Amino acid sequence: QAQLVESGGGLVQAGGSLRLSCAASGRTVGSSAMGWFRQAPGKEREFVAGISWGGASTYYADSVKGRFTISRDNAKNTIYLQMNSLKPEDTAMYYCAKYHTRQPAPNALDAWGQGTLVTVSS
Repeated sequence: QAQLVESGGGLVQAGGSLRLSCAASGRTVGSSAMGWFRQAPGKEREFVAGISWGGASTYYADSVKGRFTISRDNAKNTIYLQMNSLKPEDTAMYYCAKYHTRQPAPNALDAWGQGTLVTVSS
């Protein structure tokens, strides 16, 4: 079972940028799709971005398309989320997750990190 640890969250002003990292240990995630999700206070957890096992395919929620970029370095067993032009509505706990499939797919998640908090001030 892979263990996922997120880092890089923090407080940033609107319009700023942050880069989140998700380091996997215990098991390589190089053959698995990975994703980023977020949960704002009082709201349900939602999909933010996903990436296929080799990084060739990426997927984004409409709300972050053009502002966020997901990437991966399989040699380092690490996934990234570059977040630009941040808005107050991006404030949430951000979670890294692993799929047991090579492409992101519904109901195919089998591991979650503990989350890293992103707060965007207006």
